[in-house]
Amino acid sequence: MPFATSNFLVPNGTFIVVLLAFIIVLGVIAKFVLPVLNAALTERQEQIRGELAAADQAKADAEEADATRRTELEQARNQARDIVAGANATAESTKAAAVVEAQAMHDRIVASAEAEVAVARQAAVEEVTAKVGAIVLAAAERVIGREINAADHQDLINEAIAAVRTETSGAAAGGAR
Repeated sequence: MPFATSNFLVPNGTFIVVLLAFIIVLGVIAKFVLPVLNAALTERQEQIRGELAAADQAKADAEEADATRRTELEQARNQARDIVAGANATAESTKAAAVVEAQAMHDRIVASAEAEVAVARQAAVEEVTAKVGAIVLAAAERVIGREINAADHQDLINEAIAAVRTETSGAAAGGAR
């Protein structure tokens, strides 16, 4: 067949057979293949929609859990602040009580020491007066040349003690000022 005798615009028998075979194949595909593909695609779309909904739900749950966690964390921080404030208040009250107790103990020790000093001072004064009385008696015996009797002796000692007490009381009162 020569090329000049055929016209490609005019359909020949092969074209019609190929066209009919194509239409039959399209019909078979439309009848048997497309419904299966559409069902698989629809199933896949539903699965994706379900997964997206589950992801949205998980995101909402996570946000809710995060908000709950933040609230609980803030409550824990507030409790911690309250506990620290209570501990500080307790420490301050304990410190104040310890200071008061220490001051009372200090006052007791000072009072006890002052009492001991007063007792020691009185004992020293009495010892000194007794020695002074003996010295005065010895001096008086030498001057007078005779021994003084016991009653006179006791009177001289009592006078010396009274004089020393007067002097020490005046000196102690002057030293206390």
